[in-house]
Amino acid sequence: MEKIKQNPIVKKIGFNRIVLIGVLLLMYLLFCVATGFKFAGLPRILSALNYAYFLGFLSLGVTFVIATGGIDFSIGPVMFCSALISGYCLTSYGMPMGLALLISVLVGFCFGMFNGYLVAYWSVPPFIVSMASMNIAKGIASVFTKTQSVSWPQAAAGGWFRKLVRFGDFPMGLLIFLVAAVICAVLLNKTRPGRYILCLGSNREAVRLSGVNTKKWEMLAYVICGILVGIGAIFFVGAYTTVQPGYGDQYNNEAIAGCVMGGTSMAGGLASISGTVIGVFIIALLQEGILALGFTKDYQLIITGVIVIAAVYADVVARRRKN
Repeated sequence: MEKIKQNPIVKKIGFNRIVLIGVLLLMYLLFCVATGFKFAGLPRILSALNYAYFLGFLSLGVTFVIATGGIDFSIGPVMFCSALISGYCLTSYGMPMGLALLISVLVGFCFGMFNGYLVAYWSVPPFIVSMASMNIAKGIASVFTKTQSVSWPQAAAGGWFRKLVRFGDFPMGLLIFLVAAVICAVLLNKTRPGRYILCLGSNREAVRLSGVNTKKWEMLAYVICGILVGIGAIFFVGAYTTVQPGYGDQYNNEAIAGCVMGGTSMAGGLASISGTVIGVFIIALLQEGILALGFTKDYQLIITGVIVIAAVYADVVARRRKN
């Protein structure tokens, strides 16, 4: 095993990424065989991709937060809050589509600012802040929409934003998501803000003693997460149309699972955007495969929970060996 890991090609790509890609391909093959190769059809693939887009933006966002050693359990409800508020402005107040989409991103941005400020400047534990934000997001969305569900327009009724998800049979959302992932990877690994965010997770006190404004960069991680969650809301309504108040919790664990499975350490200081992308595709494929086999989504929740525990345990073991 060590010889394989030391192979120049393996080292360049990353052993963890190779394993994840192998798992993804194996899962796809198993689902194809189990369904008599009905799973191999284009509709199933596009359906899985639709799920991967919005979940992917959630995972990209929470990667920045976890890299600092924090956590955000409000990403799912905030995504629904963004979609509900912007959708209600569109359908009830006649707001232009472009402005409504911008409001979705702004709602995510505001929650990111709120979470980041409380964590960084008031030193409130991230777990407490995110749990409070989760309830606040649900409450604001319900009050704003008067507990009514919101249906975004179809493509034929002026819903041009749906072309961001699928342009004919071309998965436009995949292209946009991958471009966003590249931007996030450059930001996290090649820029000063990204390096500070990673250093916060590795040794916060050393970073502070070196004269760096740790509060500013920690808050930035939550702001980036909020913006990406707002964008994720656009892709959610682009794929699924109707949004109901009080939901979104179920996507928290899935987004975090994709992130941690991809190699981001829950202890902070280590993050992989490319790993997060592959992890998201695994979660999306798992969701679609379970439905294709005739099982309910409850089974996916069980499996996702097991994946989170296994991924965190693997991270703990790896850190012990390293130390």
